[in-house]
Amino acid sequence: MSYKIVGDSCTELPEELRRDEHFCRVALTLQIGEEMIPDDESFDQKSFLKKMKESSEAARSACPSPEAFMEAFEGAEEIYVITLSSVLSGSYNSAELAKALYLEKHPNKKIEVFDSKSAASGQTLIAMKIKECKDAGMEFEEVVACVNKFRDNLKTKFVLESLENFRKNGRLNRKIAALCSVLNIKPVMCGVDGDIERIDQARGMDRAIMKMIKHIEEDVTNAKERICAIVHCNCFARAEFVRKEIQKRVSFRKIMILDATGVSSLYANEGGIVVAY
Repeated sequence: MSYKIVGDSCTELPEELRRDEHFCRVALTLQIGEEMIPDDESFDQKSFLKKMKESSEAARSACPSPEAFMEAFEGAEEIYVITLSSVLSGSYNSAELAKALYLEKHPNKKIEVFDSKSAASGQTLIAMKIKECKDAGMEFEEVVACVNKFRDNLKTKFVLESLENFRKNGRLNRKIAALCSVLNIKPVMCGVDGDIERIDQARGMDRAIMKMIKHIEEDVTNAKERICAIVHCNCFARAEFVRKEIQKRVSFRKIMILDATGVSSLYANEGGIVVAY
């Protein structure tokens, strides 16, 4: 049976999956001041990061419309949708509305919307898991059960070079953000039930990254069966360092590095590293 894996544009895909006809991304819209920037193939990361740094206003994102999701549903009998954490974005709710509207006209289609409870590299791994299930010949209901179990055991951790956009968006107290900047303190953060929590901190990015890697080493289970995905925002050398340091300590089945697209660039900001496994 024909199928599609539809991700919102925070679903980072490696090049081979971008070329795979089963995959489709639906663009969120980024906003800096009055300028609206689609998070699609036209996205220019360097230009966006420059504009974000120069703006006194917080850069924001707007979720895809239900109509955009429904357009992506066309051409398949089974549709699997992956969205940003519903705690962080309205993308999940938009996709659920699209599912309800689409099924009214196409009641024989099968559609599942997965709230990733994550972002970026976490969404990548969910997309890859769906493909793995379909390649194994699983039926729709089996895929849904398997992927939900996978999602619930997925872990996401990240360290950001700059907390400025978190501060501008009200996710970080202004005084705390200023103190972190003055003292060069970098929080180590993780995803918990779709939201964000601080689990550690260190002075300087290198020390914070090593603390993040230590947390990964301590809480990973069944590493040889897992893929580790690293998303970086304009800092490939740093991502490669993270890959090598993780590889020394944890025997993941595979470690992959992906460049951040629009939404991931907005939240991670330049120099940010997001790891999911």
